[in-house]
Amino acid sequence: MRPLTEEETKAVFEKLANYIGKNLVHLIDRDEDDAYCFRLHKDRVYYLPLPMLHLATSVARPNLVSLGTCFGKFSKSGKFKLGITCLDWLAKYAKYKVWIKPSGELPFLYGNHVAKAHMGRITEDTPEHQGVVVFNMGDVPLGFGVTARSTLDTRKLDPTGIIVFHQADVGEFLRDEDTMF
Repeated sequence: MRPLTEEETKAVFEKLANYIGKNLVHLIDRDEDDAYCFRLHKDRVYYLPLPMLHLATSVARPNLVSLGTCFGKFSKSGKFKLGITCLDWLAKYAKYKVWIKPSGELPFLYGNHVAKAHMGRITEDTPEHQGVVVFNMGDVPLGFGVTARSTLDTRKLDPTGIIVFHQADVGEFLRDEDTMF
């Protein structure tokens, strides 16, 4: 487990900024007794408290499987992909949100995009191609994606039009459990 390089840090923060915007500061600047850090282990980026990091130094690298919250992983080409395991942190600090109706929850959890007919509400002034966190109407985070249209354009769209492109959902734990960890 090692600290992120400058290029890796830039890739991670750019991806996170697409979803949480300026709230990224809340992940980095924390109190001394509540300090967290990002670490890389086997191409995966983990977000963990500093006391946990100090305890992990006593475990050999080959024996260390996971530590803290996995925010995502780097592909072989060096691109960073957010994982569903960071959903709790994204939901907490999300700048733009989309709520879907109960009739749209299951299609989204099966990996489909969010159609206008399934959208309950959306944060005002959401731009096009912006990262959003998808919630059900009971404010339970279900996943995240990227908007296909801005808030103004969604009002003019027909009910079958796509509002949010699916990127990850909590159903992945069941669909990809063999390859996730």
